[in-house]
Amino acid sequence: MNNREIELASRPDGIPSHDNFELVETSVPKPAEGQILVRNTWMSVDPYMRGRMNAGKSYIAPFEVGSTLDGSAVGEVVESRSARIPVGATVTHFQGWREYAVVDDGNPMLSVVSTDLAPAEAYLGPLGTTGLTAWAAFTQVTPVREGDVVFVSAAAGAVGSVAGQIARKYGASTVIGSAGGPAKTGKLVSDFRFDAAIDYKAGPVSDQLSAIAPDGIDLYLDNVGGDHLAAALESLRVGGRVVISGTISDYNGETPGPSNLLKIATKELEVRGVLVSSYLHMFPEYIEQAATWLADGTLRTEQTVFDGIENAVDAFLGVLRGVNVGKMLVRL
Repeated sequence: MNNREIELASRPDGIPSHDNFELVETSVPKPAEGQILVRNTWMSVDPYMRGRMNAGKSYIAPFEVGSTLDGSAVGEVVESRSARIPVGATVTHFQGWREYAVVDDGNPMLSVVSTDLAPAEAYLGPLGTTGLTAWAAFTQVTPVREGDVVFVSAAAGAVGSVAGQIARKYGASTVIGSAGGPAKTGKLVSDFRFDAAIDYKAGPVSDQLSAIAPDGIDLYLDNVGGDHLAAALESLRVGGRVVISGTISDYNGETPGPSNLLKIATKELEVRGVLVSSYLHMFPEYIEQAATWLADGTLRTEQTVFDGIENAVDAFLGVLRGVNVGKMLVRL
């Protein structure tokens, strides 16, 4: 059998392109004692991966030029030399960007999951790290308070679409989301149960936010940075809170940050970051709760799917442009 993988061919300068990647064919690896061979069925592409294409120290190791990329994936165990994980099990792990992966059975990123509880691909979206990020942001990092007016940027994406619904479940009185274009903003209200939506392509975010919430907001989940963060800082009430999950507008080094950061001091705002790797130990608790919400229909999700590893780069470049609704996935 042959195995196809995607390597980093070169580091991008600004917006990545196909020239920065290479699809290579290798032999299917053989597991050693204490390892399993997984045929990946779904893989995730996420905005944070853009930062890993750069050299330099960060919270997660950069991709190496000439090496296969990695990221979250789910698949079926087709060969096992592990005493605890049998052939046929469905597992999640961190060796995506390839069709077959050998994984140590002691790897902390390896988990056996139940497809009776939810479809396999759900463990890369609402039951995966993006869902956990949203839940951790609003229950652990900066909990939603009863009656909060909450603003979520990139609200049609994998984190934002779940976060808005979680904010409602934990007591928010009003949930506002931003997205690009009428199709996405329509989905925020009709499918993801936001109270109001801002189309950042239709006009300044600050003007639209102040019109929807003239008395201000209490809590902002930032997935964008740039003009969205600037608008939120203007609208936040004294003592308001900000959770920063990502700043996708800054990832290619083309968008300046907000010029009104002094508002953090003058309004005595609380600003915290959320890094999902700090909350992986809470996955069992989160999955138990979120799976119940999925089953009873009170957590609605969507996914955008590209087929084949040969289209994984297109999926990744698409998520950086915001073409997806919900989780961006590659079906292998």
